[in-house]
Amino acid sequence: MSDKKGSDSLNTDGGGPLKVSYIFPNGDRYEGECSRSAYGALVRSGAGKHTSASGITYTGEWHEDKMHGRGTMQYPSGAQYEGEFKDNMYNGTGTYTFPDGSMCKGHFHNNRLEGDGAFISAQGLFWTGEFHGKAALGLKLEHNL
Repeated sequence: MSDKKGSDSLNTDGGGPLKVSYIFPNGDRYEGECSRSAYGALVRSGAGKHTSASGITYTGEWHEDKMHGRGTMQYPSGAQYEGEFKDNMYNGTGTYTFPDGSMCKGHFHNNRLEGDGAFISAQGLFWTGEFHGKAALGLKLEHNL
């Protein structure tokens, strides 16, 4: 973050990650852990919370200035993704909740549900099957008898 302009405050009380509170020039805000890159730049690394000027909030793990590990992304619309991230994308096991309360659960790859997964409608209907990109062919409605 040393290559970015803005205000920051560092808490360097010895070893371990640095604790920072940083406001970016565009109004984004980051509070959490940082470390020095191999080039000496300050990068988000460890646990932290980033809130964009538009109201999107990510709370979770960071690695080399990218969302990486477990976290939660919350959108102003009420939508939310909770699960695994890699290189700033939904990657791994997670749940995406739409503003109406419906959900997609399963394995995500590059922000898309891929492979076996489930869709739960806002009315509580539970569909399972294979998801590929925007397609979900052959979904089966699960019945509770």
